[in-house]
Amino acid sequence: MKTLITLSICFMIHFLHAQKQVYKDQFAHTFSIVAKDEKTGEMGVAVQSHWFSVGTVVTWAKSGVGAVATQSFVNPSYGPNGLQLMEEGLSADKALERLIRMDQGEAFRQVAFIDKNGNTAAHTGSMCVDYANHISHKNFSVQANMMLNDNVVPAMQYAFMKYDDLPLAERLVEVLKAAQKAGGDIRGKQSAALVVVGPEKAEHPWEDKLVDLRVDDHKTPIKELERLLKVKRGYDWMNKGDLAIEDNDIEAALDAYSKAEELLKGNIEVTYWKAVSLWNADEKEQAIPILKKIFKQDKNWKTLTYRLIDSEIISASAEELDKYFDN
Repeated sequence: MKTLITLSICFMIHFLHAQKQVYKDQFAHTFSIVAKDEKTGEMGVAVQSHWFSVGTVVTWAKSGVGAVATQSFVNPSYGPNGLQLMEEGLSADKALERLIRMDQGEAFRQVAFIDKNGNTAAHTGSMCVDYANHISHKNFSVQANMMLNDNVVPAMQYAFMKYDDLPLAERLVEVLKAAQKAGGDIRGKQSAALVVVGPEKAEHPWEDKLVDLRVDDHKTPIKELERLLKVKRGYDWMNKGDLAIEDNDIEAALDAYSKAEELLKGNIEVTYWKAVSLWNADEKEQAIPILKKIFKQDKNWKTLTYRLIDSEIISASAEELDKYFDN
């Protein structure tokens, strides 16, 4: 009996010490998803919380390795350490199990891993604030804590399965929208983040993230995240247009630029660089009326165009530009 009492006291001291340490950790009571697209092999993580800049601590991912969401009383080390273990060959469940065993504050943690094979693992500690739960399946895990009700996590699961026709990034946003519609964070809304990585390891670090978006402080962060994703898709089309110009495929370039303009309505810069690219492809008849319209809207774009000459970004001389745009 004395031994049992001693062990019980030691456990309580250990627990209280862990609890004291945990309360020093950053909050990120929230809902999130880690997932893999079966068709493309892309992996991603998305999150929303009533906490400033949630994406700086919750979301972790690496191409060809996997993704991690670490939340509640956040231990950020689950992110890099989890990715490292999965990169070394451990499955999601083995990697998470190892880190949980080492964490004195595991009762306060909520963590989810997904590896490159679509294996998932999640942990919702016994001290996470209700409503707290997770659902993990092959290729996705949804988790939430401090929710208004217990409908949030099931709603996330349903949304991920429903929107399987969407690209992974858009699909993850739909999951966040479903969570919010079901009740969301009991405290409300503030920040959101979205990261998507590729199925293969990136050759260079700057190529690792296919999508990397954050809304740090906003009244409607998921709506803003969705808007930013749309803008990102528009600029993706711009890049495709530029590549088509380099290949002298004007038809493909115009198609790409048109799709970019459709997504980025009112963005004068998109139209401007389209015109510059057309000019450089010796399609001046198409470029000139576009540039004239832009210069009429804002003369600074005309000034910039002349400055592009010395940097050889536009294939023109000042005299040639004067010929068409001197008025």
